[in-house]
Amino acid sequence: MTLFWMIVLGLAMGLVFGIALEKSRVMEPGVLIGQFQFRTFIMLKMFLAATTTGLVVLAVLNGGFGVPLGPKAAAWGPVIVGGLILGAGIALAGACPGTALAQIGAGYKDAWAVVAGGILGAMFYSYNMDWIHAALDWGSAGKMTFVDLIPLPFWVLALIAAALLVVLMVVLEKISPSAMEKAGVDVAMDDGSDTQAGSARLHPAE
Repeated sequence: MTLFWMIVLGLAMGLVFGIALEKSRVMEPGVLIGQFQFRTFIMLKMFLAATTTGLVVLAVLNGGFGVPLGPKAAAWGPVIVGGLILGAGIALAGACPGTALAQIGAGYKDAWAVVAGGILGAMFYSYNMDWIHAALDWGSAGKMTFVDLIPLPFWVLALIAAALLVVLMVVLEKISPSAMEKAGVDVAMDDGSDTQAGSARLHPAE
């Protein structure tokens, strides 16, 4: 595949991803903040659905076509520290690297600051990656997979995990229906506050 078609494919995938984010409303700041406050679960449901889809696709590719897997080595330092930093940033900004561009497209002005911060963070990392890697070089556990622990083919385990995630999504939907969650976000946005794009936020939990 030439560079031109790689760029075209990347733009097409980004377009589909952005449309999915906008239509599912996962990119809205109120939805993201509500997830961290455990007031809405739209974000979690979307991530579970994406994970389930990925498991099914990998199961088909690996079990049906013999495509080899390439798991990365587990490194607890970067996972824990990076996860805490990313989670804190999402909770404070109401955006993440994946949703910020979709928010810009939808007219959320705050998202420009998130994108700028992401660029500055990437620049800081690129100039300081040596000491960052050294500081977080702990807790390495090598390449661990469930296949190493359970004597079953990967595709079987992947389909079992996908089925369990579907059950979890059904339970979450029963407990907290998406329609009610979206209505709650709309109420929070319209409750005496500026409803223009860029200022929509769920009110902090009392």
